[in-house]
Amino acid sequence: MDDRAIGIFDSGMGGLTAVRELIRRLPGEDVVYFGDTGRVPYGGRGRETIIKYARQDVAFLRTFDLKVIVIACGTVSTTALEALSQENPLPVIGVVEPAAQAAVRATRTGRVGLVGTRATIASGAYERTLRRLMPQVQVTANACPLFVPLVENGRYQVGDPLVELVVEEYMAPFKAAQVDTLVLGCTHYPLLWDAISAYLGPQVTLISSGAACVDTVARLLEERDMKSGRTQGGRRRYFASDSAQDFDALASIFLGEDIQGQAQQIAIENY
Repeated sequence: MDDRAIGIFDSGMGGLTAVRELIRRLPGEDVVYFGDTGRVPYGGRGRETIIKYARQDVAFLRTFDLKVIVIACGTVSTTALEALSQENPLPVIGVVEPAAQAAVRATRTGRVGLVGTRATIASGAYERTLRRLMPQVQVTANACPLFVPLVENGRYQVGDPLVELVVEEYMAPFKAAQVDTLVLGCTHYPLLWDAISAYLGPQVTLISSGAACVDTVARLLEERDMKSGRTQGGRRRYFASDSAQDFDALASIFLGEDIQGQAQQIAIENY
């Protein structure tokens, strides 16, 4: 039994899709979430900048008593996971390996699609992991740089002309490649789930990297006897590097519950 908190961070709001799944799966766990909303998105930045930001994010989270750190960010997972794992004495879990494993289990034809930020796609980390798990896999990858700002501005609904235009632009290569599985390699993207699914059709299985990561966290806690002694009532704390009021409003949409007044703004550059 271990009542320490689980720390989760992302470049912005997208990691809250992982928090939502974690609350559903493990409602007794305390969660500390940091969204770097003042510097979002990370996906178009250089490798050294991403690693610098990730180290600051972790340094802030580690001011709390944590048992696990979750990188709910595809860009950081593909760029800084190795460094963060080496520098921290507690488990650090990214989204790449869990999502790749879920995709390999789901695909029927071996044709797998991948969407992510420019940095995630450029890293090749998902493709390498998929090919290690399934050498014969055929991967079609596409960077979707407009998805994060769309979601961060509350534009993700089916029927929104802008959303449907961008989804069609980005998803057309996957339809042409006849993928049967698509990895959403950024935790913002599940907010666009319905729009993506409507375009690709029900024959394509979508994989949420955040949900797959939570599966891994749940197994780790079980295997190491690190689950909380509570079955309900875990405490959630939310922090952002930009306006807490703006965070509250959009976070309530991501989480599916009202958290008005709960978030706090912190100066991440001090860490």
